Amino acid sequence: MRTIEKRIVAKEVLEGAGVRLHRGFSYDGAKDFDPFLLFDDFTNQEADAYKAGFPTHPHRGIETVTYMLKGNVNHKDSLGNAGTIGAEDVQWMTAGGGIVHEEMPQVSDGGIQGFQLWVNLPAKDKMMAPRYQEIKADDIPVVKDEVATVRVIAGEYKDAKGPVRDLMVTPTYFDISLTAREEFAHKTPSSDTFFVYVFEGRLAVRDGRSEEWVSAGEIALLTNDSQVAFTGGKDGARFLLIGGTPLHEPVAWAGPIVMNTEEELQQAFKELQDGTFIKK
Repeated sequence: MRTIEKRIVAKEVLEGAGVRLHRGFSYDGAKDFDPFLLFDDFTNQEADAYKAGFPTHPHRGIETVTYMLKGNVNHKDSLGNAGTIGAEDVQWMTAGGGIVHEEMPQVSDGGIQGFQLWVNLPAKDKMMAPRYQEIKADDIPVVKDEVATVRVIAGEYKDAKGPVRDLMVTPTYFDISLTAREEFAHKTPSSDTFFVYVFEGRLAVRDGRSEEWVSAGEIALLTNDSQVAFTGGKDGARFLLIGGTPLHEPVAWAGPIVMNTEEELQQAFKELQDGTFIKK
């Protein structure tokens, strides 16, 4: 059974044009979460905390994953894509060799709730052609039984396969609602990196002999092993279970661009300055 290797309380930071969000990990801790680079919870009820959004900015060398639970985000990019993702939609954007885009949350009475994950790309794929996989809520399989409801965004659970396909690090991305005092177990590739982020209730990570609790707003990085087992607290728990194959590659990272060497990083910023960043 996987146990907890590290526990992190998400901390409030300011991003974009002045968006207040809670960051689970980024530059400092990303090495432990390979192939994942960053995790943010941008949930907020106050319009002033999120309405400034994320105006035009570049990405190269990574994938960004936006998962909405409440509210809407408008987006557009340098490839001519534009649209809106809303409640329970997913946008899995592969920046590849370079894209410039913006993400602008729309103000609503109910506020906004959602998460963003950055996934590193292998060296061989960092300059691939940019692309989107935009998945609507109705296209995400939901598996329900007497103890849990599992939305399968990427990976496989029972007979359900996530609609996000052809990815570089064979990720698992589940949104799990677990009933109070009930247990959920799932087999995992033993060498893959896995973590949980709890956003409602409390969750016990079990190893058959003991249990360790994770509360809402906390990330638990799990040890390597072939299975996870969790128990919901007295009010149950809702959490993300995320995993992927580590790359074990060097990382050169500055702002929204992640490459393997400092030379590649400097080349990316040079291309931004001279207008050759976007590859046709």
